Amino acid sequence: MLDEQVRRAVARMMDMPRVLLIEDDEGVREGLRIALSHQGHAVDATGTGEDGLALLTTRGTAAVDVVVLDLMLPGMDGFEVCRRIRALGDLPIIMLTARGDDIDVVAGLEAGADDYMVKPARARVLEARIRAVLRRVRSDQVPSGAARTAVEHQGDLCIDRHALAVTKRGQPVSLAPTELRLLLELSASPGRVLSRQQLLESVWDQGYLGDSRLVDACVQRLRSKIEDDPAVPTHVQTVRGFGYRFGPL
Repeated sequence: MLDEQVRRAVARMMDMPRVLLIEDDEGVREGLRIALSHQGHAVDATGTGEDGLALLTTRGTAAVDVVVLDLMLPGMDGFEVCRRIRALGDLPIIMLTARGDDIDVVAGLEAGADDYMVKPARARVLEARIRAVLRRVRSDQVPSGAARTAVEHQGDLCIDRHALAVTKRGQPVSLAPTELRLLLELSASPGRVLSRQQLLESVWDQGYLGDSRLVDACVQRLRSKIEDDPAVPTHVQTVRGFGYRFGPL
């Protein structure tokens, strides 16, 4: 117990990223825990989604910086765990999937994951993904194209770029960090079409070599929160063959 208290005290002093790893394979879990710890992360590891959620509920989401979540878990699967974590707050979630099948990846992203990796997960690559998602969350700057006036009214939306707050018809809209960055980037240039690759680079990370499905899934989640009818969007519109645009005003 004392060792655990010392470890957490040191982590706080050094501002070590705090990772919650939920992985049922003991060998994979321990290997990633050791590797990430050696790379400067404070890691809590659990073998089930229920245990991971219990930890978050007990300590609060503020005690964790990022969740690394396996999709194929015993009992409560990773999709449901992801949805429940997202309901608790805006923690970044990187999901691990044994397959790169579209169905698994898209379902995981739609459940609320911010990024994904196909197993076997190499520790160095996972660590780079963790650092990238934390840079996005901790950045004090909005996306490069979003430096406009502090408060903008876009139809029934009010976007406060300084407070990083969004309201719809006067009611607060709760957006995860990636969803907010996507909205800020798109709304910075109403009517301008941005490709999926442009959005990956500006919203996810400069030079990010990611998957365009990240963009599509995030757009769907964003639409579910800001559109009256997500199936007929008026704010975030698809331009087939090109990408997305924000508008009309």
